[in-house]
Amino acid sequence: MTDPATPRPGPANPRPGSTDPRPGPANSRTGPATPVRPGRRPGLRTVPVLLAFAAVLVAAVNLRAGIASLGPVLGDVVEAFGAGGWLAGVVTAIPGLFFALMGLAAVPIASRLGLGGALTAGMVLTFIGLALRPWVGGIWIFIVLTACVVAGIALANVLLPAWIKNHGGRHIVALMTIYTSVLGLSGAIGPLSALLFDGADGWRWALAVWAAFAAVQILVWIFVVARTGYDFPAAATTADRQGDTSAGTAAARRGDTSADTAAARRGASLWRAPTAVFLMLFFGLQSMNAYVQMGWLPQIYLDSGASATVGSVALSMVGALNIVGGLAMPSIIHRARHLGIFPVMFSLLTAGGYLGLCFAADTWPLLWAFLLGLGGFCFPTALALIPARTRTPLVTARLSGFVQPLGYFIAAVGPLLVGMIYDATGSWSAILLGLVVATAAMAATGFRASRRSYIDDELDAAAR
Repeated sequence: MTDPATPRPGPANPRPGSTDPRPGPANSRTGPATPVRPGRRPGLRTVPVLLAFAAVLVAAVNLRAGIASLGPVLGDVVEAFGAGGWLAGVVTAIPGLFFALMGLAAVPIASRLGLGGALTAGMVLTFIGLALRPWVGGIWIFIVLTACVVAGIALANVLLPAWIKNHGGRHIVALMTIYTSVLGLSGAIGPLSALLFDGADGWRWALAVWAAFAAVQILVWIFVVARTGYDFPAAATTADRQGDTSAGTAAARRGDTSADTAAARRGASLWRAPTAVFLMLFFGLQSMNAYVQMGWLPQIYLDSGASATVGSVALSMVGALNIVGGLAMPSIIHRARHLGIFPVMFSLLTAGGYLGLCFAADTWPLLWAFLLGLGGFCFPTALALIPARTRTPLVTARLSGFVQPLGYFIAAVGPLLVGMIYDATGSWSAILLGLVVATAAMAATGFRASRRSYIDDELDAAAR
């Protein structure tokens, strides 16, 4: 039976100044409607191809550098402010915390400002943080401005793929390739800014230099927003809703239960799907390792007697290998028959890197960074498992919204604990051995999450 709330056919109250893009009879003012180009939704203002590519490029350049540039100079920051190691732990916990919070808040913000407006607002927030935090006089103001940097980055991290989907048209694949590869490049080059500046205030300039890149992205995105206006995608067009209603009516006449199944999958808690819970834990543990490395790896090298240059290059190597993993793992996961080997193998590599840093950090310092970088392939593996362990787009979307925000909350705990333990002991041995234990848990949860089962089926069973 047709839902009485379903709108009758006709224009759906467009925004002032817009026109009804659907093909139909001419009227006295507009004439025949222009056919919609394939791959682009009706009523959406097009973004010129070069502008779209430039917008994604400058945004992706800024998605990790503002975070990754802090690790190599974290010791200088703490010393300059006379802060304790636990406060350094707070600083390094901020990325995980705000990636979780903005993962929950991004869509509501974008629904008010539009995708482009929300992205631009986040970029302004990042610029303010990057431009001001090197020059403040207190650690707590520095922490607040670091939160601004990360909040803006986290907002873009969530919304930029949606913007590409909305405006990419026939170039979605190319734009997503730029997004993923340049994002990894940003994490690789961020630590290298510490090599460009010397002296007591060198750390300030190593952080401040990234404000210039943030300013460029704002300028580009002002043009983008001026072109697109409010661009938050509608849930469905009128025609889509009518089609869904007709399909549902036909299914009811046939006695199909797919609608009941979909409703059950929407209502069943993902906490009742074991694979979803293990995947969330796996995602959280691998993210925790990533943020511990991003915040503390250069300091570990410095305390082992290595130079600041070695620490920066090591962190950059980890970031560069993340690019390789991001490009390679999705297709490998898609083709592989048995996935459990990958989380276990990458966890063992991560554990090997930590053990090397614990017992022989000054022997082959870059070898341990190389192992940690290969272990970082857990991140694209976790992301690839989200669609690999679901059958339908509905459950895929629900799983992504479950795994990533909760996983990032887990990730925020690791760097904070590391800072507190380091402040209390001044040693890395217990911390590195504890991280080895965490990688064992990562291997176990990843192996279970990779088991050949589907979360849709687990939700169906839980709803019975």
